[in-house]
Amino acid sequence: MSLSNRLALSSGGANGANTLLSLVWMLFCVLVIVVLAYLFTKYIAGRGSAAVIASGGTERFRVLARLPLGREQSAALVKAGEKYLLLGVTSSEVTLLKELTQAEAESMTAAPPGQPPPPSFGEALRTVLKQKKPR
Repeated sequence: MSLSNRLALSSGGANGANTLLSLVWMLFCVLVIVVLAYLFTKYIAGRGSAAVIASGGTERFRVLARLPLGREQSAALVKAGEKYLLLGVTSSEVTLLKELTQAEAESMTAAPPGQPPPPSFGEALRTVLKQKKPR
């Protein structure tokens, strides 16, 4: 066997090792991304409800709940200071529908009795993976 044939064979083996190493590195990176996404979701879920986080606000002024009614229309329950306001929101205006008492606002935002809390990310992922049928 000539020297050039030996070099070709040894470089082919190196290419195979490089390909395997690249594949292992890529799988490791995907695993790290999935773990970070899970941890970030748990962190966000631990800070409060998604509606409050998405809407932002402070303790004195906050969107407590939002109900989409159409393409660009929604109803929003807002806490402004000590007042609770039910607002109609469109792309061009905001209309006061009703001023609510604290008890009325709390009854609108409270979960119905007997309804379980939403599942955590891990529980939801396990449920989806169990439902997926193997091929």
